[in-house]
Amino acid sequence: MKLTKTLIGAAALSVAVGGYAAAGELTMGTTSPTSSHFTISVAMSKALEKGMEGTSVTVIETGASVDNVLRLMREEIDLGLATTNVLLAARNGTGKFEGNPVADTVALYPYSSSVLLVAVRADSGVETLEDLAGKKFTPGIRGSSAEGLITKSLEMFGVDADLVYGTVGDAVEGIKNRHLVGYGKYGAGSSADSTLQELMTSTEMRLIGYTQEQADAVAAAVDGIGFTTLDAGFIPNSKAVLVPKSHVFFLTRTAVMDDDRAYNVAKSIHQNMDILVDAWPQLKGYDIAADAMATINAGVPFHPGAARYWKEAAGN
Repeated sequence: MKLTKTLIGAAALSVAVGGYAAAGELTMGTTSPTSSHFTISVAMSKALEKGMEGTSVTVIETGASVDNVLRLMREEIDLGLATTNVLLAARNGTGKFEGNPVADTVALYPYSSSVLLVAVRADSGVETLEDLAGKKFTPGIRGSSAEGLITKSLEMFGVDADLVYGTVGDAVEGIKNRHLVGYGKYGAGSSADSTLQELMTSTEMRLIGYTQEQADAVAAAVDGIGFTTLDAGFIPNSKAVLVPKSHVFFLTRTAVMDDDRAYNVAKSIHQNMDILVDAWPQLKGYDIAADAMATINAGVPFHPGAARYWKEAAGN
């Protein structure tokens, strides 16, 4: 697969040495450049370079969560973003990793809770997940957590949608020209992301939610997924909807990153949160150390080096 690279500073693609990143280099797997998560990833690369003197970070566009874990498995990247459910699926060999676990996949730090939005054209006639049957719909970037969860949900509920795969840009264009009824994408949960805002300048959109029964079934079947209600008016004329929610982390593998580097990654992110807040103002007031400890205490597996830092930071 051809990689699209965004070079931060003087970074070049890192070469693994004995299973670990070469000294002074880190390669970060992210997501589509159209996503706000790409923007915050670039800010994180700057925080890491500031906090880890002599380190350069390469930011790489990827297919997001599942793709990042697969790249970690192949030691093509040193860290990458993913949601809780993908982290647990990788470790346990379930879902997209059925029979092929990546058992040493671990979190370095959390940074966001994301909600999964299913957005459709208001004129599509689609008002429930079941209404997607037979309709052309993009469930998310191939290899993303959104694509995996929506596909799993539709399979569970016996909905035979006509799934069309492509980039977020492809989905936006397909919706605008009425080739697609809608798409799925993780977002921040505090406001519509840039792609949905762009769509709504020319196309009236509707959000589709899960029923409580569907939510209970998905939560029982997929580790790491919860649900939350988005209030009416999240987008113009939208009703309150029940949607999946998951933490987003940056992950690595213990075979890829040693304890000292993992400790310093966590420390650099924590001590340079101002860079992250400049990119994502919604992080103002976010206590990342407390959130890290809350997820550690909830059983999310962290890298021992990163966990050591977060325990120290929370204690301070």
